[in-house]
Amino acid sequence: MTWETIATPPDAAPPRPITVRAQSIPARRYFPEHEHRWNQVVYAVSGVLTVAVTGRSFAISPEQAVWLPTGTPHRVGSLLGAEFRSLWIADEAGAGLPQTPTVFGVSPLLQALIVEAADIEGQDDPDGYSGRVAGLILDQLRRARPLPGALPWPRGGALATICEALYADPADPRGPEEWGRDLGMSARTLARRFEAGLGMSLRSWRRRLRLFKAIELLGGGSGVTQTAMELGYGSASAFVYAFRTDMGCSPQAYMRRRLPHRGALASSHAGSDPS
Repeated sequence: MTWETIATPPDAAPPRPITVRAQSIPARRYFPEHEHRWNQVVYAVSGVLTVAVTGRSFAISPEQAVWLPTGTPHRVGSLLGAEFRSLWIADEAGAGLPQTPTVFGVSPLLQALIVEAADIEGQDDPDGYSGRVAGLILDQLRRARPLPGALPWPRGGALATICEALYADPADPRGPEEWGRDLGMSARTLARRFEAGLGMSLRSWRRRLRLFKAIELLGGGSGVTQTAMELGYGSASAFVYAFRTDMGCSPQAYMRRRLPHRGALASSHAGSDPS
């Protein structure tokens, strides 16, 4: 299936210090490459965004966001649809933040602040509340942890066909030989293209995708066993082992830290925490 473009938002008045735009992005839609005269935070409160900047392209979930310094050419879209929140931030307000595009983790507090800022955008502010929210957002951005292990995402072509199929069905068992045969190329050629385009092998990318999807599924309320099966693991214990290897804790322990209010719900769905 092809992707369709969305009109890029016109630059409005400069943010003072932050302007928040809320927009729904339908499935397979994207903003063509453009840039702004101020910094931008690209974030989705639900769904997954694909973000492309010069030389890099990746996918982010509501656990992550992208910092784009002023003047950074970029393209934003969504494979399955997303609730997009774009924060425009004045240069003086963004002082001390990275000078290059950066993927970073979004804390529950920062997520809540972004949602609140979007809700009060454009309202009268006689007591300075919106300014205090903006100040807290900037504080959280300065404390945010960069994520070097973001999920790389191809810009198009055969690699996009593979990545979109695996995102839709992470349990798809096809390897380089099967994918190469389906796409009319040798396994060796496909492996070279994957390494050149995404900086890793198909096997490594699939592992990172599974972790990415695991966090998405667990955050949506899926239990450990259900998540393991959807991701193609042979057992819940195999999934827990892989998750613990990458994240340093079990899936339920991770979600209890991220979303404490869902801890009881996750436990009721999945029983005791496998280890």
